[in-house]
Amino acid sequence: MQPPAQLRGILALIGFTSVIAQVVLMRELMVAFYGNEISLGLVLACWLLWTALGSGVFGRICAGRESRGFDRKMAAALEAAVAVGFPLAIAAVRESRPLFQHAGGELLGFGPMFLTALVALGLVCPFSGWLFAVGSRMLPAASVYVLEAAGSACGGLLASLVLVRFLPPFGIAAVVAAMNLAAVAALVGAKRWRPVLVALLSAGLLAFAVRPAETVTLDRFWQGFKLLAVSNSLYGNLAVLESEGSRSLAENGQVVTTVPDPAAAEEAVHLPLLEHPRPEHVLLIGSCANGSLAEALKHPSVAQIDCVELDPAVGELAREFFPSAIPPDSRVRLHAIDGRRFLKTGPSQFDVIVVNLPEPRTAQLNRFYTLEFFASAAQRLRPGGLLALAFPASENYLSPEAQALLRCIHKTLAAVFPHVAALPGETVHLFGSTAPLVVDARELIERLHARHVKTLYISEHFLPFRLAPERVRELASQIEPDAATPVNRDFTPIAYYFDLTLWSARFGGLYRGLLEHAGQVPFWALLVAALAVLAGLVRVGRPTPSALCAGVTGFTMIGVEILLLLGFQAIYGYVYQQLALLVAAFMAGMSCGSWLALRRSAPPPLAPIQVAVAASPLVVFGLLGLGAAAAPVLALVCGALGGFQFAAASRRYFTHSASGGGKLYAIDLAGSCAGALLVSAYAIPVFGFLRTASLMALVNLFPVLAARARRQTPAP
Repeated sequence: MQPPAQLRGILALIGFTSVIAQVVLMRELMVAFYGNEISLGLVLACWLLWTALGSGVFGRICAGRESRGFDRKMAAALEAAVAVGFPLAIAAVRESRPLFQHAGGELLGFGPMFLTALVALGLVCPFSGWLFAVGSRMLPAASVYVLEAAGSACGGLLASLVLVRFLPPFGIAAVVAAMNLAAVAALVGAKRWRPVLVALLSAGLLAFAVRPAETVTLDRFWQGFKLLAVSNSLYGNLAVLESEGSRSLAENGQVVTTVPDPAAAEEAVHLPLLEHPRPEHVLLIGSCANGSLAEALKHPSVAQIDCVELDPAVGELAREFFPSAIPPDSRVRLHAIDGRRFLKTGPSQFDVIVVNLPEPRTAQLNRFYTLEFFASAAQRLRPGGLLALAFPASENYLSPEAQALLRCIHKTLAAVFPHVAALPGETVHLFGSTAPLVVDARELIERLHARHVKTLYISEHFLPFRLAPERVRELASQIEPDAATPVNRDFTPIAYYFDLTLWSARFGGLYRGLLEHAGQVPFWALLVAALAVLAGLVRVGRPTPSALCAGVTGFTMIGVEILLLLGFQAIYGYVYQQLALLVAAFMAGMSCGSWLALRRSAPPPLAPIQVAVAASPLVVFGLLGLGAAAAPVLALVCGALGGFQFAAASRRYFTHSASGGGKLYAIDLAGSCAGALLVSAYAIPVFGFLRTASLMALVNLFPVLAARARRQTPAP
């Protein structure tokens, strides 16, 4: 039986809808989970798990309805479910904060994060996987894979170039819902012009609901605050909040600036500037709208302050809602550019560089606490200049997790600067300099008086207690690094892992214990365990070589995608902007690779392509630094390898069986699910990029050995 004419369009629409929903919900979940990479791994794992269940478990339902053929009614019902589930998933994500938080701005623990991702993604993903199984009853799984990947590439490009730039999340959901409702009309047998009419009418009706839905769900998300403005920029989600006479700026769900907050503004700049005998040229990286600019200008020697914000939308919102925080002074220069790029391209030399950012709780933030960044900053400092960092702490106690983080940063600073000093308090300040640093309260007070700087908190009454000799010595003993303390680097972001353990310590429970013990596992032990599991599978002959290739390739491809995304973030710092484009390039490559494999008269051999798949993580790691334009090309090539291997495995795995396509797709997704969790949330933070890439490469050798051991591919 020939497949119906609409089938190919429906299958492409699966991928188109899925990737747009993925991009939108990833952005929404990043805001709900404060953008930390454990949330990204969790989101990808839940996404792949639900899709695998939809394809491999729910997809079997269609096998009992007809012995052969395309089930129009079921496909129409699933399309309608996707159309309804997408906006409901957005609402579910935004409801997570009022449901699980006791106060605005409170961090979510692992349990609420997992439950939120599981419930929200469960409203969309099972239906797309189920549709794959329905389609594979009329076409080979590899052909369905080609069509879905092609639709995903188109959806990713549309999301990157148009949708996320001009429409709010519910507006994007309305457009996608209208397209899926038009597909429903086509499936139930409407005339050719009626699906178009359904799409136009649906889009028009849904457009009226977009603004109320955005308003209601965002007000619920930010309950406890009055929401003044929200902006989905290329770099993240921004929100301006008001509460009890103060205004706050939140980036990706995390409050980063509150005005007025004179204590935080003084803390950010006065201690670093007092450390320098005569600061003239100052660089502030991040949070320039919190009043720290006005405080820095109180020092009479300051001739110029460069303030760097990555997102130009931050400056626009600051001028509108925080006008007093950015004084109209000719000495102030605002730059909408990445701080690391500014250090490499700017012409100036600085006396003081202040990193006014949160601790390294994400890969993007970790870039400002690495050996490479410190070395770049040291090259731009004048003789005697200093680099200043700050970490939230407590007056008289540091937890073991906080001590581990500070020891790591201290050792990393000491690898670049000959002089490192730490000042205790509710905020611990770390300074690195080529000249001796001051930890004596009397000298700092003399500089404060000589400069006639008027302050409320960093004062002659506060500094003697803050810098009491016994407190300084106690802090120094707690954060003194030893030989086992690791150095934080761009491609070995161990400080990010330490911050994850600090984050998990706030909630306790099973996850805290697992995270702490996982960090103590040697790399060789992880490698031996992974190889032992695969060796056992090969020895007992389960799964077949084709299925093993599909699962391991899924594990590797999602790992390569994460490696590429986090590597891009580590080098360039704006993966949020490139997310949709990189996903689109990856899916376009998968579509092309699958198509090429299908064009061969005989099923391609598995082993040679698996060797190329094994090499892909190492190649991506080696070529990450070629430039931002190289990233989509790498995504395209790696996607093509993954698509080619899935098509080759599917041709050997089944011959148009009722459920074979769905089962193999489920195996591929199950491997991807494991890779999403292992690579993003554990392997990269603990072991770094190179060893993670090596682990993925070695794991791919087992399908090659399995195929050679069998010497022929058996029937499933």
